[in-house]
Amino acid sequence: MTSLLTHKIKSLLAIVATVALASYAQLAQATPEIQHWQNEHGSKVYFVAAPELPMIDIRITFDAGSARDRDIPGLALMTNGLLAEGTSKLDADAIAESFENVGANFDNSVDRDSATISLRSLTDEKWFEPALETFITVLSDPSFSETVLERERQRALIALRGQKQSPQSIIGNAFYKNLYAGHAYAAPTLGYEKSMKAMTRANIQLFYQRHYVASNATIAIVGDLDRKGAVALANRLTAKLGKEEKLSRIDAVNYSSAKKRVHIEHPSTQTHIMVGMPSHARGDKDHFALFLGNHILGGSGFGSHITKAIREDRGLAYSAYSYIAAMRAEGPLVIGLQTSTNQTDEALQVLHDTLAAFLKNGPNEKELIAAKQDIINGFPLRIASNSSLLDYVSLIGFYGLPLDYLDSFTDKIDKVSKENVRNAFAKRIKLDQLLTVTVGQSNPEQ
Repeated sequence: MTSLLTHKIKSLLAIVATVALASYAQLAQATPEIQHWQNEHGSKVYFVAAPELPMIDIRITFDAGSARDRDIPGLALMTNGLLAEGTSKLDADAIAESFENVGANFDNSVDRDSATISLRSLTDEKWFEPALETFITVLSDPSFSETVLERERQRALIALRGQKQSPQSIIGNAFYKNLYAGHAYAAPTLGYEKSMKAMTRANIQLFYQRHYVASNATIAIVGDLDRKGAVALANRLTAKLGKEEKLSRIDAVNYSSAKKRVHIEHPSTQTHIMVGMPSHARGDKDHFALFLGNHILGGSGFGSHITKAIREDRGLAYSAYSYIAAMRAEGPLVIGLQTSTNQTDEALQVLHDTLAAFLKNGPNEKELIAAKQDIINGFPLRIASNSSLLDYVSLIGFYGLPLDYLDSFTDKIDKVSKENVRNAFAKRIKLDQLLTVTVGQSNPEQ
């Protein structure tokens, strides 16, 4: 009976989501109004009323990412992961069943800047109230059982050992370690075997008590309720959390390294390549010029400079790309590809020449217009569903971006000139400071 009921609820959620996507053009004609206030417990709240669909999405974001790990890499991820693994009265199975019985979806995640927990539910009180109560309990009453900690520790250790066999994991970890040496971004989110083995329940409890407090929470709500209901909901969400804990700021990235190449031997059939350097922090005035420029450089797949030069013109790689990961401190520009070992030097030279030409000349007018059209025409779909809108609202809240960020997004993209792109890249990206990391077998010809 329960499984049949749950299936019906999940089917309804799926239908609602399908309807949302099918009608995205109409729903996203005008960007939604984001309302903002501070709740009675000191949490920042960002709310978008979405009465078109009988559902609600909630995300609470804490300044509790792996940059806060200090000398115990992996601590933020383990703390967040254990939230739904047991409370003082519910074990992990009971928690999962509680959400499942009312068709609600729970999720949690950690990156370098933040830790989140999220809930999606129908708004009908008979489904929403049980889901909300479980969600609040998971957030405010984690048990951090020693038994569960040991189980999750073993899983993490298996994952860490698995990373040693994955060229993609190896290169990503080495890239951040070398790029952010001495900075809080240097260590991988999953941590290291040594730190995972040494981590204690007391470490986790202290991290939770210090970071999972109301004043450190940013609440994003998108759904079928009014302002009054959203105010009441936001107050309930953090009512049982600690009230205040002042955290130090994440240091700015002090990067002035000379050009550097790091090679890691690995018995892979291809060489994995990652090149880049810190670019800019979230909210930087050059963000839109860099965002648009990266779309042309290597962020748009076929037709981008990097893909054309490396794949289409020379066949050196199946996939070549670039992206910019703007974070609280300066996030990196990353250029990546995989190529045959005997073509590594050639691929690196083509990549270097392509980037050098882009830094010198920037995009041409035709490329700029095409990129603007691509981004602007695709923007309505980015905010079409409640869940995708929640992503943006959470980002705006956590990073303190302007409330009109969505309203002004396409206009700011449209106003970027060729000179803006060229100047922003020339200012942020230096050929003589690039970090290059390669993972694979050494070329016998070298």
